[in-house]
Amino acid sequence: METLKQSEMKTKEEKQIGYFGEFGGQFVPPHLAEKLNHLYDVFLQYKDDEDFKKEYIDLLKNYVGRPSPLYKAENLSKIIGSTIYLKREDLNHTGSHKINNTIGQILLAKRMGATEIIAETGAGQHGLATATAAALMGIKCKVFMGKVDTERQKMNVQRIELLGAEVITATQGSATLKDAVDMALGYYVENPNVYYLLGSAVGPHPYPLIVRYFQSIISKEMKQQLMEIEGRLPDSVLACIGGGSNAIGAFNEFLDEKVELHAAEGAGESMELGKTAATLTLGKKGIFQGAFSLCLMDENNEPVDSKSIAAGLDYPGIGPEHAYLKGIDRVNYHPITDDEAVEAYQLLSKTEGIIPAIESAHAVALALKILKNKNQLAVINLSGRGDKDVSRI
Repeated sequence: METLKQSEMKTKEEKQIGYFGEFGGQFVPPHLAEKLNHLYDVFLQYKDDEDFKKEYIDLLKNYVGRPSPLYKAENLSKIIGSTIYLKREDLNHTGSHKINNTIGQILLAKRMGATEIIAETGAGQHGLATATAAALMGIKCKVFMGKVDTERQKMNVQRIELLGAEVITATQGSATLKDAVDMALGYYVENPNVYYLLGSAVGPHPYPLIVRYFQSIISKEMKQQLMEIEGRLPDSVLACIGGGSNAIGAFNEFLDEKVELHAAEGAGESMELGKTAATLTLGKKGIFQGAFSLCLMDENNEPVDSKSIAAGLDYPGIGPEHAYLKGIDRVNYHPITDDEAVEAYQLLSKTEGIIPAIESAHAVALALKILKNKNQLAVINLSGRGDKDVSRI
């Protein structure tokens, strides 16, 4: 989407809500800002509505399969030298954490009278979850996906189409998640009556707040389950991070606790621009896809293409709340290379009989690096299953 002139943007001075420190905001054309502000009003109206919450929780329980198990990975724990639990989001219906958010947002869309849903996807898991929710509610659905990702995630493309959704291929730029988001935002600007079901904690206000709200079910369950099993909170919680939805979901209930929080971002082939997706390590401050956050940029402060073996982490931006949490040193963000992720992917498969998504394998790799012989009690958010990655890995 073309860069907007300052006069066409909703600036921080015009709208204070939707910021995490200096990060966030709503940098979009005025007619889209009006649509987003209406969405925020609807979200505020229903998030505490008893009938809405009842329908949401019922679907999470009986359709998604929540609560997801908290599994003690005995074999992995012995290898690492710390007690490791896996939050099994891979066991959710559709195979990842993404369904938590799509079910919540589809209920908002239904109450707003939406007749068409659009979404972006990288690894295909959000596209799959959106297509699933749209099929459930009988609403037309378009999923935007980069050409590179349609090829490396072919199985998910087939599943999305089987569910009745249309996959729109983005061929511009690097033809990955960034370009799918650009294309979806462009369609949204031109067709403001559709409902954009954004899948990560990125983009203009109110999406980071909405996605965090629906994904926080992960850390709510995690905290309760670990207290029941171990009688205490964990020393550490780990998650992978691309845009940031599963990470903020896993961290949210621990932000005010004395718990270390660690996120693994895709370092790709190396820590060089064009060969990495380590936004929180190498990113600069700037406006990207509707919000002020961190982004991988060149010397001219123009966004550069990211690169990661994990399609869901192959994104040059980051959610504004994560940029804020890095700035105040509340969350530790670590780059994990493709090779490290593949090694962890194979290790978890062979030692626990659990094939993780290559995205989630980054978090396992991080645990192998920072928890070795630490004798900690830790939880890894296993955000998705890896059958989509088997043929490629």
